[in-house]
Amino acid sequence: MNPTKSEATPKHAPPGNQPGDQPPGRESQAVLPVRSSSSDSLSTQSKSTAFDRWLMRTMLKQAGNPEIEVVLWDKSVISTSPVSPRTRAVIHNRSTLYKMLIDPSLYFGDAYSEGLIEVEGGLVNFHEAIDRCTHAVDTKHFYRDGLRSSLAWLKRNTIDAARSNIHHHYDIGNDFYQLWLDEQLAYTCAYFADPEMTLEEAQIAKMDHVCRKVGLKTGDTVVEAGCGWGALALHMARYYGVKVRAFNISREQLSYARDRARQEGLSQQVEFVEDDWRNITGTYDAFVSVGMLEHVGLKNYRRLGEVISGCLSPQGRGLIHSIGCNSPRTLDSWTTRRIFPGAHVPSLSEMMQIFEPQKFSVLDVENIRLHYAMTLEHWLQRYEQNLDQVREMFDENFIRTWRLYLSASIAAFRSGSLQLFQVAFTKGDNHEIPWTRAALYPEERRQSRRGEQT
Repeated sequence: MNPTKSEATPKHAPPGNQPGDQPPGRESQAVLPVRSSSSDSLSTQSKSTAFDRWLMRTMLKQAGNPEIEVVLWDKSVISTSPVSPRTRAVIHNRSTLYKMLIDPSLYFGDAYSEGLIEVEGGLVNFHEAIDRCTHAVDTKHFYRDGLRSSLAWLKRNTIDAARSNIHHHYDIGNDFYQLWLDEQLAYTCAYFADPEMTLEEAQIAKMDHVCRKVGLKTGDTVVEAGCGWGALALHMARYYGVKVRAFNISREQLSYARDRARQEGLSQQVEFVEDDWRNITGTYDAFVSVGMLEHVGLKNYRRLGEVISGCLSPQGRGLIHSIGCNSPRTLDSWTTRRIFPGAHVPSLSEMMQIFEPQKFSVLDVENIRLHYAMTLEHWLQRYEQNLDQVREMFDENFIRTWRLYLSASIAAFRSGSLQLFQVAFTKGDNHEIPWTRAALYPEERRQSRRGEQT
């Protein structure tokens, strides 16, 4: 199953319920009413057994007794929450329950995508309730997590594997991403210096924030690893007067980026290279990577450090911007199977495997996870507003898959189960470094730079 590939999702699935992020009930509503579902025809006719209900209670207890309830196919209501739940999942058949016992993340996600599970009270609220509990539960000793962690370590994210993984997510059509990303197709965490900023303004603020952290000045040379649709590379060239070589292995993204560079007269300043980060050559004043480390693979961190050390000038500066976590963990199986194959979100201690062997000096570490929660809220709102256009491209399974992905991501950043790290660094013997952080936080302007473009 590959629900993110357009060629694998023909428009044949019938429409089902569209459980958007509807607001939860008032505090006085102790229990959500059990109501009929248009998917009742999917429900198993037999009654749930005592064993079925025991299995569901056991899974909830292992998850830390989240503030949710589960309704089985015969309307049995199960909850282990110490307070009245405000969200619920409705499971429409017994086989879904038993599959979740094998791998809760994978089979919950698949069942939701297929309409075999409905969520009431809002997908974001539902996942946030679960994440608040599982974030505090030590899952390292659960046998599935230990096994998955071992298997993940054995996998080598080779160049061919990386190309396949990137194609899975990023090459499903620029038209799709244009429906819900900002105008420049920045598909990474924005920086809301003012919470009232538009998404477009916040993405530009993020790019300026990155440029200030690596101290860009006119005439510098920059290498970017994993450039997306080219927004940051073009921004650095236009506003900071630098030359950029940007590496990417997504053909859809590179085609778009090159077209934009030609249209904006920046082709002489920005070179978009279709190649893997491992093949970066040359010497540069700055290394920048925004949103690529998640795809590198933990076993390749030392190699990444070697590449960075080999391409930075003696006074070179660098920045890595990545989703992360507070302690080493394995990303959930649904995300790594259905959304980002081969992905790993590192802890700071794991990121040090990039810096310490090369004796880099870490200059600044900033965590902007709440900015990513807000970024995702903008994306989800735009996604829901453009469902008619999405339906013209993909089937209902795809629609529900991406709704789940965006909603669960919001919950993860809100709850703290995911972080967003920006780490600035330089070579250990470089003394040309900022004396204070004053340059990072000049007086912020809400005005967008878009009006300044020529």
